[in-house]
Amino acid sequence: SGSLPIEIPMAPVDGSLIVDSTGALEIETVPRRLGVIGAGVIGLELGSVWARLGSEVVLLEALDEFLSIMDKGIARETLKIFTKQGLDIRLGARVVGTQINDGEVHVNYRTTEGSEHTEVFDKLIVCVGRRAYTTGLFADDSGIQLDERGTIPVNEQCETGVPGVYAVGDLVRGPMLAHKGSEEGVMVAERIAGHSAQLNYAIVPNVIYTHPEVASVGETEEQVKASGVPYNVGTFPFAASGRALAANDTDGMVKIIADANSDRVLGCHIVGPSAADLVQQVAIAMEFGSSSEDLGMTVFGHPTLSETVHEAALAVNGNAIHKANRKRG
Repeated sequence: SGSLPIEIPMAPVDGSLIVDSTGALEIETVPRRLGVIGAGVIGLELGSVWARLGSEVVLLEALDEFLSIMDKGIARETLKIFTKQGLDIRLGARVVGTQINDGEVHVNYRTTEGSEHTEVFDKLIVCVGRRAYTTGLFADDSGIQLDERGTIPVNEQCETGVPGVYAVGDLVRGPMLAHKGSEEGVMVAERIAGHSAQLNYAIVPNVIYTHPEVASVGETEEQVKASGVPYNVGTFPFAASGRALAANDTDGMVKIIADANSDRVLGCHIVGPSAADLVQQVAIAMEFGSSSEDLGMTVFGHPTLSETVHEAALAVNGNAIHKANRKRG
């Protein structure tokens, strides 16, 4: 049954001047000035598309932290890149009301410091997240309950509290990602057929489809630090990649985190060209329990963007070839 865009009372969607993420795909002319409520994944994807088409785009984000679900180092780099591209991203800006006057949308918002401001847009897109769509999905006496988030509680094998009934995708816990839901469906089908199957939820790639793309798999540096596991970090900029230079697409970097004792790769975070495809290489390595040395000893084709992954893996232990290595204390 999937999911639906979350609606907020301070910006009611009218399908014309104020639209949700679905309606944003149906705008027929390029707005001169476009407002986006929410600078999360969907807000950034839609905002960046319209900015490339020529709109002046302002994103209003209630949180003080940009892309709070991402690795902080990559989030900072991403914010710098998008700002350079012309996206006006305002953090700590909570929308408190909207009015439509003379075919324009007036948006009132309050900053974290308490000051109030008004911006005027030709179109406004509301992108504050999505919610599970369960209306009419099952009978009242089915025995299936919803949790406080409106999703169906399931175990690691996507079994509900009712024997023989499974739920997958946007209806259950975890990120609302098409590939995650699809693989959950495969896992459930395999288990129903009597086979052993288990989705590894620790290795599910997450991608923001902007340009450049932002992608991640595994743990962020903040998560690893909070766990108390000693770790090493290796980074490599696309500005030092011959292939990226040749394509004039050098913004961004690759970051790999590895256990300091075992050298096992714990996470990979990328902002840059083809980030989604590059992070998948590391996801495969992580699925086999690879170390950063394993990646570093692998031969990567030249010239390819993949070499940035190679160099970041080498940098984990201070062995990068095409950049200066940081001295370890």
